[in-house]
Amino acid sequence: MKIIFRILFTALGVLVAANVVPGISVAGFWTAVLVAVVFGLLNATLGTILKVLTFPLSIVTFGFFFLVINALMFWAASFIKGFHVAGFWAAFFGSLIVTIVSMIGKRLTREHI
Repeated sequence: MKIIFRILFTALGVLVAANVVPGISVAGFWTAVLVAVVFGLLNATLGTILKVLTFPLSIVTFGFFFLVINALMFWAASFIKGFHVAGFWAAFFGSLIVTIVSMIGKRLTREHI
């Protein structure tokens, strides 16, 4: 049940990012859900590998490089039809918004589930 709520809150974050950040567009709710699933899978696989490989760089930049990797994973999900990310900075700010909304959703559901 937790995974469903995480996907839904990530999809909500994608929809919020599409409405707030210029350069991000999403066709609809179900496209946002698909983006949430793909974004989660990319972060769990490729994102983890990149974070391990670039750990020394992340230490030097005080963890800022993890945000760059997260943005690259968000941008990589733009291969989905109906989801478009115009460039790196749109992906960067979009991934920040998605992360914040997901964190709020995780905190809200932690107490009730």
